[in-house]
Amino acid sequence: MAQSFVDGKLKACKVTVFEKASCPYCARAKDILSKYKFKKDCLEIINIANMDNMSSIQDYFLQCTGERTVPRIFLEKKCIGGCSDLVRLESSGELEKMLKDIGALE
Repeated sequence: MAQSFVDGKLKACKVTVFEKASCPYCARAKDILSKYKFKKDCLEIINIANMDNMSSIQDYFLQCTGERTVPRIFLEKKCIGGCSDLVRLESSGELEKMLKDIGALE
């Protein structure tokens, strides 16, 4: 169930962020992403905090990404990591290039 939910979300969007709304690292990741002008429907942020299968979703993250924590940030179907990875990519200028390469930005 968790795998089909996560994989289904990855097909639907260019950039997908799985978060818990109360998480400060998730808030930081959203702040970084808010600096970019995304095309319509190219950014989806999914709060898993109150989902019945939250633990299963995080177990699936561990299985497919090596980490269970949120945020889990995906560009298309590839996980780029969590908040610290996003900070590093943005600082180096690589994030904007990656977003342009997948056609997510206006």
